[in-house]
Amino acid sequence: MGSCGDKTMVLFLWLSVIYVCKISAEFQRFEHPTKGDGTLRFLVVGDWGRKGEFNQSRVAFQMGRIGEELDIDFVVSTGDNFYDDGLEGEDDPNFLDSFANIYTANSLQKQWFSVLGNHDYRGDVVAQLSPFLRKMDSRWLCLRSFVVDAEIGELFFVDTTPFVDEYFSDPGEHKYDWRGVSPVNTYTAQLLNDLELALKESRARWKIVVGHHAIRSVGHHGDTQELVDQLLPVLQDLEGALKESRAKWKIVVGHHPIRSVGHHGDTKELVDRLLPILQANKVDFYVNGHDHCLEHISDDESTIQFLTSGGGSKAWRGDSDKADGLKFFNDGQGFMSVQLTQSNVEIVFYDVYGTKIVNESEFAERMKECNDLEF
Repeated sequence: MGSCGDKTMVLFLWLSVIYVCKISAEFQRFEHPTKGDGTLRFLVVGDWGRKGEFNQSRVAFQMGRIGEELDIDFVVSTGDNFYDDGLEGEDDPNFLDSFANIYTANSLQKQWFSVLGNHDYRGDVVAQLSPFLRKMDSRWLCLRSFVVDAEIGELFFVDTTPFVDEYFSDPGEHKYDWRGVSPVNTYTAQLLNDLELALKESRARWKIVVGHHAIRSVGHHGDTQELVDQLLPVLQDLEGALKESRAKWKIVVGHHPIRSVGHHGDTKELVDRLLPILQANKVDFYVNGHDHCLEHISDDESTIQFLTSGGGSKAWRGDSDKADGLKFFNDGQGFMSVQLTQSNVEIVFYDVYGTKIVNESEFAERMKECNDLEF
């Protein structure tokens, strides 16, 4: 485990001891040990909190079954944790009705690492971030941005909602809780600088950055226009961080798409400016929620694999289309599993019935072709 010096403090969550240190103003680091055999296994689910409705309970049941089979270490939530408008306060029964009383399987009584989505910002964000919720259910950990160091891999959780201009300029009937975010330009610039510092300091074999919005998607939200303006001032910093990374695998996650045949279409500025940086630095995976689907798109000009796990409850929008590099798309509910070793990654998508809907060998073969690895 890495040393955090004098800034280290001890936090007890669930049955394990996790060490926390401030990387900078926004990021905290949580250390999570791998298994004795050096492997790491976790589930990824997003867009789920609907009091068990829209098949949330069915997805939760299958997560419990697969979680037991894999002996998972923790669960990752990609945001939109509580619909439709987040939590009303620390004592909002929606926390119990949509989380604690839904994910009851023994295998899911592990740490949940959660990032905020845009629906979460429509409620009391401070309540959702509050340590009080961890007293109600010790599995719950939700911060704006943080790092989980799992020895063979690092997961970078990024608060992407404040990057989207539309939520500020044209919120419609919705009200967003921007406490702790304003002024937004300062907040987002600092967040990305903090991410850069965290990436530069990382020496993990695997790096995973987790947020709510997609970079590339063929789902309802499509490619992201608004993220461009916020990212451009720090693209050179991102490029430098990626070049300095010593990780075997580099995984970057944001909330809004770079390219899409979905509702919003391509984000030309991100295609022109951000995607080439990811390609040049051989980023492997981008993981997100936001679109209510399960999805895998392979970049035609690099080894980047775009993975969406946003099928935790309401789905079936039906407005997707085919795109160059689209390997898999499922418009229904489901979730994803990730298994990491020192030399291999295994990604599996499951539907609402717990059925594997992407063949593991097919996915491995695609990665072998891209990276010339032995699976």
